[in-house]
Amino acid sequence: MFEKNILWAGLTALVLSLITASPAMPNSLSQEPKQFQAIKQPLPLKVGVTIAGVGLIGLELWWFLFSQSPGQTKSQQD
Repeated sequence: MFEKNILWAGLTALVLSLITASPAMPNSLSQEPKQFQAIKQPLPLKVGVTIAGVGLIGLELWWFLFSQSPGQTKSQQD
């Protein structure tokens, strides 16, 4: 009975490994990759994204540093 289960498990694994989809290759390998193109972004957008990022970092630091409950002291943490 045990050998029969191992046989079925091995057969199933073999079938599943053979029928899995593989990624398709590109049609033409001779094409050269295109160069990156710069996207012009307005200055207010850059400033807004920078301020939002710094704000999120500050919020995370505030949460990390001040998230202890007021009842905890250094002697209780040791």
